[in-house]
Amino acid sequence: MKHYPHHLDLKPAATARGTVRLPGSKSISNRILLLSALAQGQTNILELLASDDTHVMLMALQKLGVHWQQKGESQDFTVDGIAGVLPVHAADLFMGNAGTAIRPLTAALAVIGGDYTIHGVARMHERPIGDLVDALNAVGARITYTGNAGFPPLHIQRGQVHTERMQVRGNVSSQFLTALLMAAPLMARDQALTIDVIGELISKPYIEITLNLMQRYGVTVERDGWASFRIAPGQHYISPGTIHVEGDASSASYFLAAGAITGGPVRVTGVGQSSIQGDVRFVEALQQMGATITMGENWIEASSAGVLKAIDADFNHIPDAAMTIAVAALYADGTSTLRNIGSWRVKETDRLAAMAIELRKLGAMVEEGADYLRVTPPMALDSATIDTYDDHRMAMCFSLASLNGAACAGTTVRINDPKCVAKTFPDYFEAFAGITHPA
Repeated sequence: MKHYPHHLDLKPAATARGTVRLPGSKSISNRILLLSALAQGQTNILELLASDDTHVMLMALQKLGVHWQQKGESQDFTVDGIAGVLPVHAADLFMGNAGTAIRPLTAALAVIGGDYTIHGVARMHERPIGDLVDALNAVGARITYTGNAGFPPLHIQRGQVHTERMQVRGNVSSQFLTALLMAAPLMARDQALTIDVIGELISKPYIEITLNLMQRYGVTVERDGWASFRIAPGQHYISPGTIHVEGDASSASYFLAAGAITGGPVRVTGVGQSSIQGDVRFVEALQQMGATITMGENWIEASSAGVLKAIDADFNHIPDAAMTIAVAALYADGTSTLRNIGSWRVKETDRLAAMAIELRKLGAMVEEGADYLRVTPPMALDSATIDTYDDHRMAMCFSLASLNGAACAGTTVRINDPKCVAKTFPDYFEAFAGITHPA
């Protein structure tokens, strides 16, 4: 990975066209790592994402006594499963700012039992985990907060989890339900377990990823819509032998949007119409904005014929990729409204507040609501220095403001702290430079 300076200046780009090979999906990578660790047998993982978030999961598993090996310089790994019995019963685990790592691991450790402390960077200690802890403690786990109640850091001690039914709130993060589902076979050894969801479940496509991967490891979950999930007793995770990590659909959004803004075409490979990731539905929003989308089994391409149309849509199902639409809205023919995105406030930063501040720097009129964002593009973009809030997606989506669109010419954009993209896409700016051509 390139070592970025404190800031990176992106000059105006007249066009974006070409092909980008996507890095592996973060959501899939960290789920596969934990499932492979919990499973019986050895798993060969192909094209695991190389990023900060997967690194902290790999290091945590190593501290817990799970043996894994990287194959040379590749992103192929082997993981020796522990069949649900951890070799190490006491450990101090640093989880960075990786929600996809800390939440499922917390549930698994609480059920397996031992003496573990889990902590992360300062922002992780501001990201809620109370709904997950409440759900586990209510059925016999022993998890205590060592900082502020409802947030990491955590101390997990050996409890006695034994229940036929448990419940979890679904309106803050789908990762809490994902965590319980992944730990469920460890709880349903002798009797079936039903997990009930209280209230509205957000980010539903991420639960589909979880259920799909659990099935690949031999565990079937029966469901009643999005309201409850039942795991029959006696199921165990069994290695699928070899499993491939598909390209990251959230990362695809930046390049596809670049194709839509400039005319393109831009193609991404590694994800396509057979994807298990909900964020591929990002292309539906681009189509609403007037882009032309074509898809194959393992690729997606975006182009357009001119000005993008303003959009008014609900983005509850794809909150991460929706950030890209907020910046693409700078190139639309009117005011765009992104609705039902309250979950942005508890991500790597308060993304609703951050997005409003940075879009205004570029000259946009922005209305920030509790769970919506309304963006009116300027006649011409202003040059701006974009703060990234140690949030990889802020850095990546604001790179799009350097592009020339039919409605608005790109401008010089300075990205502060560009290295934050290492969380999911260490080589993002090289990939972006590879498809953009100077004005």
